[in-house]
Amino acid sequence: MRIARLLFYGLAVVPAITAHDHHGGESKIPEGKTVSAEPLGTIMWIHIFIQMLAYGVVFPIGMIFGIGKSRWHVPTQILGTALAIASFFLGHAHTDREYTLNNVHASFAWILQILLVAQVVLGLYLKAHWEKGRINGRLRALLRPCHSIIGKLMPILSWTQMVFGGIAALGICQGEYLGQCVAHFIMGSAFIAYGILLTIILLVGQLWIRNSGRSQEFYDSAVIAISGCINTFTEHRWGTAWVRNDWQHTAIGIIWWCAGAVGMWLSWDYYSKKPKPKRNFIPGAVLFVTGWTMSAHPQELMVSAATHAAFGFALMAAGVSRIVEIAFILKDKHSIEEGGRGWSSFQFIPIFCLYAAGFLLMGANAEQMALIDASSIDHVSYILVLLSVACIVFLFANVIIYIYDHLANATEQNDNENSKNNSQGHVEEGEYELHGLISEDNYDDDPDESKPMLNGEEGGSSFEGSRAGRVG
Repeated sequence: MRIARLLFYGLAVVPAITAHDHHGGESKIPEGKTVSAEPLGTIMWIHIFIQMLAYGVVFPIGMIFGIGKSRWHVPTQILGTALAIASFFLGHAHTDREYTLNNVHASFAWILQILLVAQVVLGLYLKAHWEKGRINGRLRALLRPCHSIIGKLMPILSWTQMVFGGIAALGICQGEYLGQCVAHFIMGSAFIAYGILLTIILLVGQLWIRNSGRSQEFYDSAVIAISGCINTFTEHRWGTAWVRNDWQHTAIGIIWWCAGAVGMWLSWDYYSKKPKPKRNFIPGAVLFVTGWTMSAHPQELMVSAATHAAFGFALMAAGVSRIVEIAFILKDKHSIEEGGRGWSSFQFIPIFCLYAAGFLLMGANAEQMALIDASSIDHVSYILVLLSVACIVFLFANVIIYIYDHLANATEQNDNENSKNNSQGHVEEGEYELHGLISEDNYDDDPDESKPMLNGEEGGSSFEGSRAGRVG
């Protein structure tokens, strides 16, 4: 988290106020501000929506197609690249609101574009299948993991750029507001990432958790403890006077690493002859206490107090429902079914609450609260909008996981059919000719990526427990 903070600080420090070249003439940006007073124009809105479509929807789906070896990987990535390039130029063609030169969004855009170009070049090289010769063989072995790693990093980098885009458009997170803005956006994103991770674990990763030899609470508690150690020494600017919020943030860091240590200890049954992973309540309790603390955080504006309270309630609900899930729904087991593929509707409650808490926290920084307070939007409407966004992201995460699940099952079924045919010693007439057309496993740049991300026992995938119910 400290690295993320340093990156955010470094990119958010902008040079002296200078207008974009395309505006021409004297800058319309007021002194001490980073944007002019004009509203967002049509071209800028088109830029925003196309970039969100390309980086927020098309590229993540293309990434999943690539992992699942689908024939749709290349067309999807081509579509995303075309949208991204067109929108990139639209972002430099607007004539409405004026922004400072080299703001955080514009600076990070060049990094993203360079990675996008590199990803396209690598993809074209791998698709060409230049494998002959020692040089091509070694180069391909080197570039293949680079293409895979960049592809998997793109959703994270895209999310970062979308956050930077909101910051640049509103002209916030400057000067004395930078620190609290960093805290809100990083911690809010962390809660959303936690929710996405728990969604993956619930839907396709239960066998992986069971076979890892550790309980989910061990990993959660370890991350909580590490984060608490970092926050203990970074939430207060040492050498300055302590204020009320500094005490609260630092105290949260202390209880996080203390409780995290307890959670790691309780994750093992040390009293049995054969120690085994154990479930415990600690991560849920940490979420509840953190939510209670944030709901009582002192605020100057009514809308800010209401938004922080909603965030706190969502986090408390996540903590309580997580404890109920472990103690009463699962009864300390790792999954509701032995095969690791079943789940209860109740198990989605703590997960969705984390999505909601993350967006509520991201939308509760001081400058955004001042903008809402000065507008005609009441706090209830604003909170409902944030919850709506949480619903959309929650839906999209489930759709992405479903696509991966479907492709992984299709790959395993094809492998099993081929093994069965080979063992029988015959193949139906025309089967080889049709297999390449009907199979989703038609993108063969990286044979390693055809393996499911979360493997089960003895090399089987996490989806094996449900395949019989879905296919048989």
